[in-house]
Amino acid sequence: MPIRKDRPREPAPASGRWLALSLALAVHVAFIAVLVFSIRWQNRPPEAVTAELYAPPVPAPVAEPAVAPPPPAPAPPPAPETVPPPAPVPAAVLKPAPVVEKPDPRAAEIALKAKAEAERRKRAEAERELKEAQKREAERKKQDEQKHLAEARERQAREAEALKAQAARERQAREAAALKAQAARETQIRAEQHAAAAANERASKDYIARIQAKIKGNINEPGDIPGNPEAVFSVVQLPTGEIIEINRVKSSGNRAYDDAVERAIRKSSPLPKPERPDLWTRTLELKVRPRD
Repeated sequence: MPIRKDRPREPAPASGRWLALSLALAVHVAFIAVLVFSIRWQNRPPEAVTAELYAPPVPAPVAEPAVAPPPPAPAPPPAPETVPPPAPVPAAVLKPAPVVEKPDPRAAEIALKAKAEAERRKRAEAERELKEAQKREAERKKQDEQKHLAEARERQAREAEALKAQAARERQAREAAALKAQAARETQIRAEQHAAAAANERASKDYIARIQAKIKGNINEPGDIPGNPEAVFSVVQLPTGEIIEINRVKSSGNRAYDDAVERAIRKSSPLPKPERPDLWTRTLELKVRPRD
């Protein structure tokens, strides 16, 4: 007779059932307390968590092999005893799963846009500051150039004034020197002219004196002549000294003396020549006195 391996389980004692029931009640009470505390603690009610509970299958006991006694007479099989299902695990024992918020798919795009906008503003601010700095630098350079240009113009004006004043002084000095030189030349010319005139006068007097001396040497005076009368004659001569004409300009008051002087003039031809050719004149005015 084969050995039956599926022997029925013995029913659990009553004390074990009461213990399980007490534990279940305690867990429910603790769960309710935690739930009330969580509701008061949080501002918003937690999302409901659904948990499915399954009773673990009870493994069939493995019968130990034994030496079977001689089989008795077959008896009717006993009615199978209904095994009560295990007590459900209270939901309060299970910790609620942490709420995991799903990331917003637009958050990354929004963050990128915000970052790009911040970078754009930063670049725009940097460009604005750079432009302002360049503008200030350009203004400073423009002011420096205007200042240097004004200083250069002022320096050029001063130099032009100095050159103008120097040119005026030089012109005045040249004019003064020219006037001085002209005055010196005029003085020299006048001195030369005076000296030349004096020399000409002396040479002319000497020339006339030699003519008069020659004429006097040829005068045959008529007797005693009272006083010292003067006879003036105009004589026209040739370059060689030949006399071609004699005119009585003034009579001495003594006709005999006048005639004697005229004969002496004719006898003195040719007249002496001057030492310088420029002193020669065609017409001579001769003054003769008996006592000179």
